[in-house]
Amino acid sequence: MANVLDEVLAANQTYTAEFGDRGSLALPPARRFAILTCMDARLDPAKFAGLKEGDAHVIRNAGGRASDDAIRSLIISHKLLGTNEWFVIHHTNCGMETFTDEVMRLLLRQSLDTAKLEADGWHDVGRGPGSTEGDFIDWLIITNQSESVTSDVRRIRSHPLVPDSVPIYGYVYDVKNGRLVEVPDATKVGRPG
Repeated sequence: MANVLDEVLAANQTYTAEFGDRGSLALPPARRFAILTCMDARLDPAKFAGLKEGDAHVIRNAGGRASDDAIRSLIISHKLLGTNEWFVIHHTNCGMETFTDEVMRLLLRQSLDTAKLEADGWHDVGRGPGSTEGDFIDWLIITNQSESVTSDVRRIRSHPLVPDSVPIYGYVYDVKNGRLVEVPDATKVGRPG
């Protein structure tokens, strides 16, 4: 079995051999927009949004949620690097729909090892010790994709450091067919003021 580190370093050598003039790309994104989306490995924002290196900012976290840090990144993206349109893109079949805050907290209290998802939910299969530090985190779980997109767009739109002039669009990526499906309520909330 190949070592992941070796695979990544070998891929990087291939990439650098073909790097070409990418070192001269400008710091601000050429297409002047940003995407906040999930870290799920099934999503490839470059492909589903038609991006090349240097085109846009892509901010990823669990669920593509409007966490404080995601909003911080969007503000920097606009204020310092000139993005003037933002997309919030969640997706179907998201892992953030498979647990609650309390489930995550209980799993972390038991151990820090990787848990296992079975038909009846998540189970800790690791050995302790765990930690109660998870009790102090809002895990930003998702119970309804359209509602979570709308909630995140609303949170971003109402943030005092987000200018009214930036349109914020809300979409759900369908992992079964690759389509971006608009969440009209989210896009309505995200219209420029």
